Amino acid sequence: MSVLTRDEAQTRAQLLDVHRYSIALDLTTGDDTFDSRTAIRFTARAAGDTFVELKPATLRSVTLDGQHLDPETLDGNRLALKGLTAGEHELLIDAAMHYSRTCEGMHRFTDPADGETYTYTQLFMEDVQRVFAAFDQPDLKAVFELTVTAPEGWTVLANGITTRQDDGRWTAAPTPLISTYLVAVAAGPWHSVRTEHAGLPFGIHCRRSLAPHLDADADEILDVTRQCFDRYHEKFEEPYPFDSYDQAFVPEFNAGAMENPGLVTFRDEYVYRSAVTDTERQTRAMVIAHEMAHMWFGDLVTLRWWDDIWLNESFAEYMGYQTTAEATRFTGTWTDFGIVRKSWGYDADQRPSTHPVAPEAVPDTASAMLNFDGISYAKGASALRQLVTWLGEKDFLAGINIHFARHRFGNATLADFIDSLAEATDRDVHSWAEAWLRTTGVDTLTPALVETDGGRRLDIARDGSRPHRVAVGVYDNDPAEPGRLVLRERIETDVPQTAPTLVPGRRPDLVVLNDGDLTYAKVRLDPASWDTALRSLSGLPDPLTRTVVWNAARDMVRDGELAPTAYLDAARTHLPHESDLAVVQGVLGFAATHIADRYLTAEARPAALALLTDLTRDLIRRTEDGSAPGLRLTAVRHFIDAATRPATLLDWLDGDSVPGGPGLDPELRWRILARLAALGATDEAAIAAELDRDPSATGQEGAARCRAALPTAEAKAAAWSRLFDTDDLSNYLFAATAQGFWQPEQADLVCEYVPRFYPAAVALADRRGPAIAEAAGRNAFPVHAVDPEALRLGEDCLRDTEMIPALRRKLADQLDDLRRALSVRAANLPAAPPGV
Repeated sequence: MSVLTRDEAQTRAQLLDVHRYSIALDLTTGDDTFDSRTAIRFTARAAGDTFVELKPATLRSVTLDGQHLDPETLDGNRLALKGLTAGEHELLIDAAMHYSRTCEGMHRFTDPADGETYTYTQLFMEDVQRVFAAFDQPDLKAVFELTVTAPEGWTVLANGITTRQDDGRWTAAPTPLISTYLVAVAAGPWHSVRTEHAGLPFGIHCRRSLAPHLDADADEILDVTRQCFDRYHEKFEEPYPFDSYDQAFVPEFNAGAMENPGLVTFRDEYVYRSAVTDTERQTRAMVIAHEMAHMWFGDLVTLRWWDDIWLNESFAEYMGYQTTAEATRFTGTWTDFGIVRKSWGYDADQRPSTHPVAPEAVPDTASAMLNFDGISYAKGASALRQLVTWLGEKDFLAGINIHFARHRFGNATLADFIDSLAEATDRDVHSWAEAWLRTTGVDTLTPALVETDGGRRLDIARDGSRPHRVAVGVYDNDPAEPGRLVLRERIETDVPQTAPTLVPGRRPDLVVLNDGDLTYAKVRLDPASWDTALRSLSGLPDPLTRTVVWNAARDMVRDGELAPTAYLDAARTHLPHESDLAVVQGVLGFAATHIADRYLTAEARPAALALLTDLTRDLIRRTEDGSAPGLRLTAVRHFIDAATRPATLLDWLDGDSVPGGPGLDPELRWRILARLAALGATDEAAIAAELDRDPSATGQEGAARCRAALPTAEAKAAAWSRLFDTDDLSNYLFAATAQGFWQPEQADLVCEYVPRFYPAAVALADRRGPAIAEAAGRNAFPVHAVDPEALRLGEDCLRDTEMIPALRRKLADQLDDLRRALSVRAANLPAAPPGV
């Protein structure tokens, strides 16, 4: 299929004004295809040629201004429209379209729990062509009128309020001007909870088998929705621009959520079947806030081309975290961002595939799709947080509101946005944008305390090019409580420093750059501060400060300046005293997935797992009084994942409970069974019995993961065949099978599959497209194989093999992470860093 280039989009935008789409979908024609009839009304500003895009199963007829065109002229996904005259035109297209099992286009899912079927659209970037014919680019906005014929008993949701007609069809209210990729339909026998707020209908929806779980959380979800809605109306002068607000939790969704105006779709793992921590509820709240921010950033004002994706995602990311903290009970969002989300940006920005937050040249849609990463989300949000720190929130919001008023229901660029900000401030935002949004890489800030006649001067060395406004935390040991640190002073300063930064009084015990985590940079500690941190990190009073120090340790491990075992020792020392759940989860996550699984050799891994087992056992004991259920659940999960002996896990599974709680819900039972499978302590009969107990979609994924993890040649061969020799796995079942396949404990058993992965992944990606290509690169990559031969195989494949961009980018990133893991292993560092 041809991808759309920027030049082609600009040429078509100069030629056409698109006014209205009238789309009729029929979802009653079978399990494999649905009917799609589209009428597009548009104006050509001058005589010329262009094309419309679609990817049909069968193209039945095409009519342009009453004249029939030959369907055989469809070339890939492009239908040429030649010899257009200046003036108004109507294009009619009748086609059958394929349903998707990979969340690309119109996804179809049958729930194994009750046999009910659901369909929904995910049309992002260029998948609208899988549902209806379109001039598919973001700056050709139009009004969309939609009718859907659905089976009896189904409800149809869309961007506008839907109404069931007497003939059984559903009609959606016409949209305002929106881009093609934002059109949305969700049809099925939904369970719905409806209410009204600020004069608008609000609704939340899920499949029927999840109804009790949605009902249990409906008040929380709707409260967060109302709170964020009201907060955005305090921030933004432009009112919510659509006629309703529905949130549909849909099965097998590839992303976290999608900002379709009036009908946001979420992955339905956010309808919790099992116990979750409060940080997971906080994440759900943040995603609700993120997607709602898109109603303004992305839907009301849309990027002109995909080089400005940051105008969508960075803003929604920043606003999601900030508004959740301001408007809901979840006030600790920036700690979670700092310890979990921000590392996604740091890691992406240090790979060869890095790119600016706002790249100057994105030549086509395939290239654009690669930029939906930690840079466009986490780094961009961090840059905006720094901008607000530097600019002030009042001027920042004033600039935003100028932008909305100027470009409502239109398209805008980076230059447009910076011009809007410039009208609200005397600061040089153009230079700020050039330094922050057009550059790549992560700056590193390093402190040095210099003795002077009047005390001490703090010098901050910068390895990088961006200006930073930071807070410097100056801490002393509390003489009344050993292990506790007290804040002496928090100093605001600029980097590069425009004036000396003086630290009065005696030499502080700990100096923390970027205290409060308001900029995007790696920081280092001076030697004396590092010594204090090793002793008293958990005694810092603010979780954001602790996050900054933990991130400094993480970065030093990744950069080969700190032994991985030193990080584990710090976790063992301080996590039993840590009060913030997000910090516990972030540190345990890095310790398990990076250090134990990659940065330590196979010989050193058992000791690391033993340390994690001891640590999590301590956390379980600490929470026996029921005072911290989220911490206890986190500890139980990580204890399961780190277990090297099956006895305790078998006891828990047989007793259907952890002694003292929690009881084993489906998530914990499948987690235990997956670990037992990896350890060779269960079998197919036990997996089948568990699937009988939990025949849900999540149960099907759990069984696939467990079967692939069984340590037998037969199980591995069967799993490999399901992944790479057939194309019938859905995106979720593919991911689950791939997650189970590679296990560090089974390196010898699966070594023959490492060289087979590359040709198999390339062939699979060619057959099944970008979504499965990304899943293959993410979940089916042999992450455990940290050795020079594995790296050589991957580098040879990248150098010598043609592959689709989605797979190439994912493999390039995985191989760079592999190089880093080899480098960390080779460093053989002592347990403490040298003088910084």
